[in-house]
This record gives sequence, C-alpha cells and structure tokens, in this order.
Amino acid sequence: MDSLNPDHPPLVMTPAPPRVWKFWGTALWGLFIFVAMFVGQVGAIVLLVVLRDVPFDMASFQSIGHEPQALALSVITGLPATLAAVWLAIRIKKASFADYLALYWPSWKQLLFGVVGLVLIVLAWEVASRSLGREATPGFMTDLLKSGRDKGAALLLLVAFSVAAPMSEEVLARGFLLRGWSASFLRVPGAIILSSLVWTIVHLQYDFYFLAEVFTIGLWFGYMRHRANSLWLTTILHALNNMTAVVLTMWLGN
Repeated sequence: MDSLNPDHPPLVMTPAPPRVWKFWGTALWGLFIFVAMFVGQVGAIVLLVVLRDVPFDMASFQSIGHEPQALALSVITGLPATLAAVWLAIRIKKASFADYLALYWPSWKQLLFGVVGLVLIVLAWEVASRSLGREATPGFMTDLLKSGRDKGAALLLLVAFSVAAPMSEEVLARGFLLRGWSASFLRVPGAIILSSLVWTIVHLQYDFYFLAEVFTIGLWFGYMRHRANSLWLTTILHALNNMTAVVLTMWLGN
C-alpha cells in the first residue's frame, strides 16, 4: 500500500486559504455597504413623503425625518439594505456568509466577560461626565426618545435602536470591516482600531466627548469579537448597551 510505503508517502491536502477581501477591497466594499445602509434609511422617508401626498421637496423630507416614528422606520429599513450589500460582497468572494462574519454563538463565560467589561467602560464615562458637569446622554437623543414615548412610538424606537441599529452597525464594523482588515497588513490590532474609528465616524451627530466614548466602546467590541470569534457576542453587547440607554432615557430619566 502506498500509504505504508516510505517511498510513496500519502498526499497531504493543504487547505485553501480563506477568500477574504484585503485592505482596499474591504475599504471600498465597506463604503458601498455604508451607502446601501444610507439609501435604505432614506428610502423609508421618501416612502412616507409619497404616502402622505405632501410636496416632494427638502422641506418635507426634513419635517418628516425629524418625527420619531419616521426616524425609527428609517433605522429599521437600513438593516435589510446593509445585509444585502454585505451578502453581495461575500458572495463575490465565494466565501461562507457565517464564517466570514463569525456568526457563532459565544459561551456564557465570554458573554459575561463582555458584559462586565462594557459596564465598567460605561460607568467610567458616567463618572467622568458627572465630574465634568456634562449630560450622560446627548440632549437631542433625550428629546427624541421622550418625544417618541409621548407620541406612542416608544416600542418602535426600542426596536430600531436596540435591534436594527446594533445589527446593521456590527455587521459593517465588527463583521465585514474587521474581518477583511485583520487579513491585511493591519493585522488584528490595526483592524480593531480602524474599524472602531469608522464606527465612531458613523456617529458624527454626537460631539467630540461622546465620540470618544463611542470609540472606546468600539475598541472593547472589537477585542471581544476577536477574542470570542463571535459577531453575535458584540451584537448582543451593543443591543444591551442601546436598550439600557433607551429605557433609562424614555421611562426613568429626569
């Protein structure tokens, strides 16, 4: 038998390298995914303008876009657009969608560790905010959430900010961007930093202070995504963070 003959050793099958977009491919596709998310969100506002039969102009878009219900719907409709764009990028590489994005469930220990770290980061920023005399939540978000509560849009806003937004942002930042950039010259540390920076830029509606908080949370999410090899873990952490903020602001905040 050849397998037992030292002159004819058995063939060793070398696994094919994973098909991953590297630095520039990930950057360009990431821009495409972000645009798709934006188009999906704007599409909801456009649809509401058409359904209400109001003038099709910028004034109508701005007026409807500031309504809590419309804003929540726009965040929700951005999710399927994001998923479709990411699926296309991964499909072209002929890679597994679940493997590429690390759609694996974390262990309870990993989840607990991630939650404890997130709580410590949020508490540290809370203490800093109080010592500096700053609000813990951006004022415009407080006004939006309380207005939504008073107008009967509380549940819709909760779904938008606690489910749709975390899924969209995690698939883009810790899913697609971190995966591709980790396989480039940036390696894992550089990919965590750069993907966290991109995620921070997505939140430019905040001031510099809150952007710094977002960036530090992004670094923790990126570390946990790499440590646990689970995008579901960071999505759950992101959802818990947002849900806590929404609930405290709408129902328990002063």
